[in-house]
Amino acid sequence: MLVTEKKQEVVKDFGRHEKDTGSPEVQIVLITKRIEALNEHFGKFKKDTNSRRGFLKLIGQRRKLLKYLQAEDPVKYQEVIKKLNLRK
Repeated sequence: MLVTEKKQEVVKDFGRHEKDTGSPEVQIVLITKRIEALNEHFGKFKKDTNSRRGFLKLIGQRRKLLKYLQAEDPVKYQEVIKKLNLRK
């Protein structure tokens, strides 16, 4: 999990207001950070199948949030995609 300071930094960069943790943009960024950390973990522990299930659930959750954001606010969707370097 992210340290609260890093989480506050993410909220400051992507949030709509100071204490915004519920907007799709912030949720996508936080999930992406967790996915990156788990990806490093799987580099070391290849046989950790229990954590892999949670990893796949996080990817699905992020995909749903990205789809929602694309439908609601395409401009914000493009910003988030560029900043996180998700799509090629």
